[in-house]
Amino acid sequence: MSLKAQISEDMKNAMRAKDTARLGAIRLLQAAIKQREVDERIELDDAAVITVIEKMLKQRRDSITAYESANRTDLADVEKFEVTVLQTYMPKQLTDDEVNQIITQVIADTGASGAKDMGKVVTLVKPLVAGVADMGKVSGLIKARLS
Repeated sequence: MSLKAQISEDMKNAMRAKDTARLGAIRLLQAAIKQREVDERIELDDAAVITVIEKMLKQRRDSITAYESANRTDLADVEKFEVTVLQTYMPKQLTDDEVNQIITQVIADTGASGAKDMGKVVTLVKPLVAGVADMGKVSGLIKARLS
């Protein structure tokens, strides 16, 4: 079953269960997917849907930080719930050890030796961890390793 079909099925199940919070989060996701399909005039595959979900997760995390700094825990809680719903559609995330192994291999392959080579390393690591690791975290690990 494709990811889009799974999302659609989960939306139907949330409607049947009258789970309005979950239904709202899934509808936001479907709207974002549909918007991208209309804008680009394409049918999104699973990899593209994961990219949409990653973008939505980043937006939610930024919102949580902003809401918590403004003492709006009610709004932060809504965003946290949406993050948990969105994460159910993401593939299993790599552990820090697995990410470090990938980074070590790419650094060895490229002969990167300092901060000047960070862009080259990030460019090669990104496709290897796309969808299964947070790129912000990965960039931080690469920067720490190269500096």
